[in-house]
Amino acid sequence: MTVTAEDVYALAPFVRTLGVEFDRIAPERVVARLAHSVALSTTGGGLHGGAVMALADATAAVCAAMNGQPGVLPATADSTTHFLRPIADVATATAVPLRVSARQVVITVEVRDDAGVVCAHVVQTVRLISDRG
Repeated sequence: MTVTAEDVYALAPFVRTLGVEFDRIAPERVVARLAHSVALSTTGGGLHGGAVMALADATAAVCAAMNGQPGVLPATADSTTHFLRPIADVATATAVPLRVSARQVVITVEVRDDAGVVCAHVVQTVRLISDRG
């Protein structure tokens, strides 16, 4: 199954609105970037934690969907984020599946800064919902 960034934006317009750009979309790894901007910053000028979490969530959801049957829709059931340091430039999220079943996927996401330093670590459980109800 081939999925493009445009497919993701059509299903989740917020991802485009936020400014997430996808570098790779594959079942074994999804990589996406979010550029720092004043509009997405918080106290001290770093990328707002909510923006970092949204980047990780979008990346995990796409990874989960890529590991499901065609037509499944991802729904985040649980998410734990550990913020390790601020991000003052481009944030790059890499999502990989830890455990895949027919109904859910557990994903780990590392968010790194431009220097390649891990700034946030996220673990998500994403349910796979059939589009048939």
